[in-house]
Amino acid sequence: MRLDLGIKINHFCSSYLCRMLKSTLLEAAAEAGTIMQKSFNGNFKISNKAGVNNLVTEIDHASEKAIINIIKKNFPDHFILSEEAGEMVMDSEYKWIVDPIDGTVNFANGIPLCCVSIAIEYQRQIVMGAVFNPFINELFVAEKGKGATLNNKPIQVSSKQELASACLVTGFPYSLLDKENGPLDVFNKLIRRGIPLRRLGSAAIDLCWVAAGRFDGFYEHKLEAWDSAAGFLMVEEAGGKITDFSGSYYSPYQPQLVATNGKIHDELLACIRGED
Repeated sequence: MRLDLGIKINHFCSSYLCRMLKSTLLEAAAEAGTIMQKSFNGNFKISNKAGVNNLVTEIDHASEKAIINIIKKNFPDHFILSEEAGEMVMDSEYKWIVDPIDGTVNFANGIPLCCVSIAIEYQRQIVMGAVFNPFINELFVAEKGKGATLNNKPIQVSSKQELASACLVTGFPYSLLDKENGPLDVFNKLIRRGIPLRRLGSAAIDLCWVAAGRFDGFYEHKLEAWDSAAGFLMVEEAGGKITDFSGSYYSPYQPQLVATNGKIHDELLACIRGED
């Protein structure tokens, strides 16, 4: 399997292009992280987008602008999809998927569980990703077929075998709280079984912490591509498994996600679907 992935990597970029893509990815993540750090706990404008507690700050926009400028400087013909700016459509097989601050509610309230998340897609496959939390100095990077790292050290998912002994993380989309087998129903079932379940407020961090073995699984009922694209690759490259709620192949362009170490995956899926 690793051999096949290596062949695909050669097809998506030459050695020089791969280095340029990665250099640009890391430069953009670092610059956005610096902007977040300088503004943290400062005075900045906060507004609300459509929906409940769907915040955006002027720092989201500043971070996004810096990221897009760096991408365009090096790859002016690449497609960009970013949370605040939307789509910048170009005739390119490469797409950058950007969340300038994942965990904006945390950031706006001075909670240092937030990050910048950037992924690179080639022919509808996520091939590189970076997630950077500047407040605890954690940089997660993944390249398809080459593994995932935390601060340049390889990471891998946990080895827990059973859901009963797992530590999980999730998020609550406010629009789905009353849905049957929705966020509250699943949360209720899991905590009544005595399973530790956390909510950090950043899907990108949740996924990276699954990749690093800190959590054994993560699920969420409604995500956007910029929430999950980079973290999705982290989990896969760290040896984990990601599907939608049906157990089918996961795409960042559909909302439901289950990410685990692979060993508890079927048990967690059954619980989410109300089959346990």
